[in-house]
Amino acid sequence: MARIAVIGAGMGAMATAARLAVAGHRVTVYERGATYGGAVGWYERDGFGFDTGPGLLHLPAVYRDLFVKTGKRPLEDCVDMAQADPAVRHVLPAHGIDVTLPGASHGGVAAAFDAAFGQGSGERWNGVLGRARDVWDATRRPLLEEPLRDGARQTLGGDPYPAVRRSGLLRRRTPTLAEVAGRELGGPLAEVLTGVVRGYGLDPATAPGSAAVLPYMEQTFGSWYVRGGMRALATAVYERCLERKVAFVFGAEVREVLVRDGRAAGLLLADGTEAEADSVVCGIDPRRLPAGSLPWPAGAVPARGDGVPGRITLLLALRGARPAGTVHRTQVHAAGAQVTVMRPDDPATRPDAEHEAVTVSAVDGPGTSEPGELLNLAEKAVQGLRERLLWQEVRTPADVEAATGAVGGAVPPPALAGAGGRLLYPANSTALPGLYLAGGWAHPGGGLAHAGMTGALVAGLIVEGSDFRGSR
Repeated sequence: MARIAVIGAGMGAMATAARLAVAGHRVTVYERGATYGGAVGWYERDGFGFDTGPGLLHLPAVYRDLFVKTGKRPLEDCVDMAQADPAVRHVLPAHGIDVTLPGASHGGVAAAFDAAFGQGSGERWNGVLGRARDVWDATRRPLLEEPLRDGARQTLGGDPYPAVRRSGLLRRRTPTLAEVAGRELGGPLAEVLTGVVRGYGLDPATAPGSAAVLPYMEQTFGSWYVRGGMRALATAVYERCLERKVAFVFGAEVREVLVRDGRAAGLLLADGTEAEADSVVCGIDPRRLPAGSLPWPAGAVPARGDGVPGRITLLLALRGARPAGTVHRTQVHAAGAQVTVMRPDDPATRPDAEHEAVTVSAVDGPGTSEPGELLNLAEKAVQGLRERLLWQEVRTPADVEAATGAVGGAVPPPALAGAGGRLLYPANSTALPGLYLAGGWAHPGGGLAHAGMTGALVAGLIVEGSDFRGSR
């Protein structure tokens, strides 16, 4: 039985801790804050409740697998989870288009797009997502289920998106996502594809065509909501860790990773305490640790974090009942900006049936950097918003950084193939024996599902060593 020290109590860190504890290791999690969950937070005021991080879960199979592998009670026995259907509503104010898409139905989506954008639009959309399926098939295993090994970074640096013949896209280089959208979709429909990718904090003008895999995953595997807010999922993972005898130390800021005899040997905490360990898992953005505390030159890792934008969020308390038939998630596309409006039908989010809690969020940038700008765009999705508004709370990237420690309040997008490998993350194993990386700033990147995948990868590397070939 080895002693494992885990830095941070985010979702990826806790997923790792639970799996390692099941394998018989003695695991202790050291968290600088007062609670667990990392970016998956919850805010309450006057009977209203809001998710302050992700509002939906994609690829729920990741957490189903975690609960199957770490205990007797499956995920559905621990949280009340339901698929969002309709899946999403797209509003394009400049074009007067408002379209609602059904959940996990390619035929239904095609019919909705035909009605909103003109005949043939659904076929073009499904054509792009069909090619995105080729990306999924080509990269799912090496990008999501296997450790990032020597040579894999170069292989995954090539864009697997198969551009359409005679589409006009340059053959001397792979197309960007914006070029795919313009040539293969065209018109306002292109804005839907670029807007979805923009919502992950990626610039369609520089993102590779493989980024089309992101809407493919959403449409194919669905979007899921946990009643009580996504914070309830974090609580369920935390409680599973406690069941497996994982120890948590809150208010424990890590000053550096201790190194002895050429391998990670524990942690030095800010209060001067040394926590000895046989292996260390860094479940936070490694840039949060002081320079020189990890075994690589300054700036070498994780360069993937450079330039990732922060997120601005409005938490809105509204008078008046949530109208019947309201879609859980609406994406408003306007002038190169994409704003997400969440309106969950959940009693836990409101004081009574005569009020509604709404969350509005966007990547910080032109047209979305000020609360008033977000509120203007949110009005396109919520009729009578300003007249119904009781109060609002604003969470800027600086607020996110203060609450979670994320540098610049950045929210890491998932890893993607292509772009010469610049959209990949540091490998889960490091040059220092005994030191591993988990969470959204490690392979395979950000998002609830991807962060959860790091748990299986890091646990496999620690338990099986260099023979580990990936999760199954």
